[in-house]
Amino acid sequence: QVQLVESGGGLVQPGGSLNLSCASSGIIFRISTMAWYRQAPGKQRELVAGITPGGLTKYSDSVKGRFTISRDKDKNAMFLQMNSLIPEDTAVYYCNFGCNLYSGLAGPDWGQGTQVTVSP
Repeated sequence: QVQLVESGGGLVQPGGSLNLSCASSGIIFRISTMAWYRQAPGKQRELVAGITPGGLTKYSDSVKGRFTISRDKDKNAMFLQMNSLIPEDTAVYYCNFGCNLYSGLAGPDWGQGTQVTVSP
């Protein structure tokens, strides 16, 4: 069974940086599209960054140029480097696999999420 565990969130000031990590287990990691979603209170969960098995990446317009997604296939890990953070980035960030980066549809499984709060 695939498991996803997010970590690395925290409280930062605007303009600060965070590096989120997603640890996964399972035999399908190397052939699965992986992505980071986020959800603010009262708002719909949205796709912010994804990466295909071939290394192609996709970002939402709101984070493009500020966030960088990467993965380590040997360690079954995925990362999200977040720079120039703004208050609008405040949300719980979730790891997901088996998603479609172009339709935005997520796979069925989620980690517990990690809280990112950007505040003065």
